[in-house]
Amino acid sequence: MLNDDGHAIVTRGLVKTFGAHRAVDGVDLVVPTGTVYGLLGPNGAGKTTTVRMLATLLRPDAGTATVLGHDVIRHPRRVRERVSLTGQYASLDEELTARENLMLLGRLLGHTARAARRRGDALLETFALAEAADRQVVHFSGGMRRRLDIAASLVVTPDVLFLDEPTTGLDPRSRNQIWDVVREIVAQGTTVLLTTQYLEEADRLAARVAVVDHGRVIAEGTPGELKASLGAGSVHVRLTEPEQRAEAMRVLGEVLGVPVEAGADSGTLTARLRGGEASGDLARRAARALATLAESGVAVEDFALGRPSLDEVFLSLTDRTSEEVRS
Repeated sequence: MLNDDGHAIVTRGLVKTFGAHRAVDGVDLVVPTGTVYGLLGPNGAGKTTTVRMLATLLRPDAGTATVLGHDVIRHPRRVRERVSLTGQYASLDEELTARENLMLLGRLLGHTARAARRRGDALLETFALAEAADRQVVHFSGGMRRRLDIAASLVVTPDVLFLDEPTTGLDPRSRNQIWDVVREIVAQGTTVLLTTQYLEEADRLAARVAVVDHGRVIAEGTPGELKASLGAGSVHVRLTEPEQRAEAMRVLGEVLGVPVEAGADSGTLTARLRGGEASGDLARRAARALATLAESGVAVEDFALGRPSLDEVFLSLTDRTSEEVRS
């Protein structure tokens, strides 16, 4: 059963406190069915607490939440029958082999021995773990453990899968493998609620993203919409001679008519352009800025005009929220 509006998850004013700390502070979410929805935020933002309430592991203190049309407080068992959760840490028996872990879960979930083995072998193949099926998990790499942990969440295919920071600490190759698995899960009809600190992960996987900080949703939309909210684009400059940075900042500021920020590297600069202009106009303005730098004797090693990144959106939003909290 789904909500009447066809959404897999809907929360209104969701609140959770621990003593004097308000970990989740009135979160509203609407998660479309059959998509990846990203919860993006720094450590302590309230992402995991939100997921634990939706998975019925924590009871909300206020607000409402429905998963697949079932209220998490009034019908927790119905929710648990339809969802699966992969937490931040592997929930595997390290003394068992990969195949034994999956077969054990299959048997606990009601499969016959033959069906549990068949399902386990299929998952091992899907997650590129077939060659390591009879190896003890204690000898697995971090990436292999994470893939097996997600496979364990799919012994019975859930309608909603909660993935809580599934790629934390993984190398780029393992992270890409997890991303491929997530795409395949969604293609088969499962809704995925993904929490992550990795901006690229949210950008690559999520159809919509909610940015969470200090227990509140501070922005929500598609990755493209969030980027557009920051401006039309950014000019990025790398100088050949870092000592010319002050002159370059002055020239760029005059030509572009926007503040110019110094990058972490002493030879880099960034200017965020305002919205409301056609892409061709922005390109002409950027070209004029590059020409003026050359006329002023400022040597440029690299010059690029690009859309704001999700990293820039995230930093802008969370910095703004931190200032509000301090005030």
